Amino acid sequence: MLDQLRALVRDVPDFPQPGITFRDITPLLGDAAGLALAVELMANPWRTAPPDMIVGTESRGFIFGTALARALNRGFVPIRKPGKLPCASIQATYDLEYGSDILEMHTDAVAQGQSVLIVDDLIATGGTLQASRDLVQSAGGTVAGYSVLIELEALGGRQSLEPTPVHSVLQY
Repeated sequence: MLDQLRALVRDVPDFPQPGITFRDITPLLGDAAGLALAVELMANPWRTAPPDMIVGTESRGFIFGTALARALNRGFVPIRKPGKLPCASIQATYDLEYGSDILEMHTDAVAQGQSVLIVDDLIATGGTLQASRDLVQSAGGTVAGYSVLIELEALGGRQSLEPTPVHSVLQY
């Protein structure tokens, strides 16, 4: 089962810069059975006690986040790059393995005390998920956990999110 998913993830060497191997999920997204399996495996750990809301980070987190929101019968909150949200928003800056960036979320997207599952396609250093966590907490929510399709274990992102549960389907 996991071998089927792994076969649908394409390695692209030296992208977006030399020395980085990009895990391209577009073949997986184009395969109906692979996509369905990935979503089920990402959602399963949260079925017995689903959070109140699902948050997904731009852009591939939108794909899996909305699918998990549907699978868990919850609403979805997008976390976007700067300048993309039309209403009042809060910002968090974070570091990537190859630079830095900013994320934003509407100030009213998460209610005080709401439990939130943060979803993305991949965890590398954990910077994107940390920034998403900071946004959720700034809005008054609590992070119930993280669900990702791919974890790049050597980069240690999981440790930066402890003690909150991190679920990854494929580890590299």
